[in-house]
Amino acid sequence: MNLVKPSVALGLWPLAGITTVGVTKQDAYATLAQAIDLGITTFDTAFSYGYEGESDYLLGRFVKSQRDRFRIISKVGQRWTLKRERIVDGSPDQLIADAELNLRRIGVESVDLLMLHSPDPAVPIEVSTSSLCSLYQRGLCQSIGVCNVNAEQLKVFHATANAESTPCVAVQCPLNLMQRQSQEELLPEARDLGIRGHAYWTLMKGLLAGRIQRNHQFAPGDSRPRYEIFQGESRERAHRIVDALSELGREVGSSVAELAIGWTLSQPGIEHALVGARTADQVDQIARARPLDAETLGAVNQIASSE
Repeated sequence: MNLVKPSVALGLWPLAGITTVGVTKQDAYATLAQAIDLGITTFDTAFSYGYEGESDYLLGRFVKSQRDRFRIISKVGQRWTLKRERIVDGSPDQLIADAELNLRRIGVESVDLLMLHSPDPAVPIEVSTSSLCSLYQRGLCQSIGVCNVNAEQLKVFHATANAESTPCVAVQCPLNLMQRQSQEELLPEARDLGIRGHAYWTLMKGLLAGRIQRNHQFAPGDSRPRYEIFQGESRERAHRIVDALSELGREVGSSVAELAIGWTLSQPGIEHALVGARTADQVDQIARARPLDAETLGAVNQIASSE
C-alpha cells in the first residue's frame, strides 16, 4: 500500500535543450508556468540537465521566491565534460561540489530530495552515499535517494544512509506499460525498506502519449530513434497498445496519456510518475492524470498483457 497519495512530478530534462530538438526558453517558461497553474508542485531536475545548468536556472526562476509551495527533487553523480560528453562521477568531492552549485543555480538553500543519479563503477556506492549523507547533515537537502540501481545496490545505499541517520526515501527507475522490469525485484525491495518509487519513462519519451504516429519521422538530432523501443516490433507493439488505449479512453473519458500515467500511479509503492513536457499544451493531460479506478486499471492491464 502506498504511504502517500501518488502524483505527477514534472521532469525537466526535455526543457534542458540537449536531446529535445527545437525547445526554446520561451517554450520552457510557458511549460513550467502552465504546470504550476494546473497544480503541479513537484519538479525533478539534475546537475546534468543542461550543459550549463539550464534546468536548474529555469526552475529557480519560478520557485525560489515561493519556496514553500514546491517540492524540488535533484540529482548529482552525472556531469558533462568540456567536450560535452556526459559521464558518471560519484567521487565525494565532486558530488559535494556539484550539489552546492546545483543549489546556487536554483537559488535555494536546500532541496527536498537529493538523489545519486547513478552509481559510479569506480566508486563504492556506500562512499557516494556517505557524501549525500554529509550534505543532509549540513541541511542542504531534506532527504536522499538513488536512481538507476538494482535491488542489491539499493539495500547497500539504504543501509549506509540508515547508519548515518539520514532518511533514504526514494528510488528512481523506469516503469511504464511496456517496461515493467522494475516490478520484479527493485520495487518490491524498495517497499520492504520503506522506500517510495519514482517512475521515469512513464510515457516512454512520448511514445505512450498517443501523439506519435506509425509513420512519424523524427527530426535530425532527436535521440529517441536510438532507443530499442522505438524500433521494429517493439515500436509496433507500443502502437497497438496506444490504439487500444485510445479506444478505451473514448469509453471512459480519458486521453491515452492519462491512462498510461494513471497506470503507473496505480502501481504499488509508487509516489511519483515523473513525466516530461516541452510545450505548455503537453502539460494539460499530464496534470489531469490520476491513479486509475479498479475497473479501468483492469482494462489497461488486459490491453498490456494481450500485446
